[in-house]
Amino acid sequence: MEQAKMSRGEVIMAGIGGMGVLVAGQVLVEAAFQRYEHVSYAPSYGFAKRGGLCQCIVIFSNEKISSPLLDQAQVVMLLDSSQFGALEPRVRPGGLIIAEKAGLSAERGREDYKLYAIPGMEIAVSMGSSVINNLILLGAYVAITGSVSPEIIEEGLRRKYEANEKVLVRNLDAFGRGLALGKTAK
Repeated sequence: MEQAKMSRGEVIMAGIGGMGVLVAGQVLVEAAFQRYEHVSYAPSYGFAKRGGLCQCIVIFSNEKISSPLLDQAQVVMLLDSSQFGALEPRVRPGGLIIAEKAGLSAERGREDYKLYAIPGMEIAVSMGSSVINNLILLGAYVAITGSVSPEIIEEGLRRKYEANEKVLVRNLDAFGRGLALGKTAK
């Protein structure tokens, strides 16, 4: 899935409401608009926005996207590893699962995809805020897939958080830590 060759990307991001699943998806969508002709974003969450199941599907392509919904995707990104068993069937054969390492104890039901267990929560907590786990895992996703350039994501973060310097610095640092993890995970 090298950046120069990738003409379509699909990712299902999932976790628990309040973990930043939708924010990570939005940041990726904004970056994808810089590189791809067509981009789709389909968020969904249960009645309880905080604490309930939450996911978004992001598709980007240089060809028209026929549907914003997918049964299976090239990549599944799990911010909460308790969702592993439910989301494993949603990765395509030959695809990737990028999962939060903390609590990842479920047995793999199949071996036809690559699993990256990323210690995002541990790093986020060591940085002083568990809420940045989403950007750490997004950084790992960008480094592993090469779907969008890290610089475009960083520009988007600067625009989104320019009014709060402290949050901006923290978020850029978290994304950078995720990039470094993704590069070493390859």
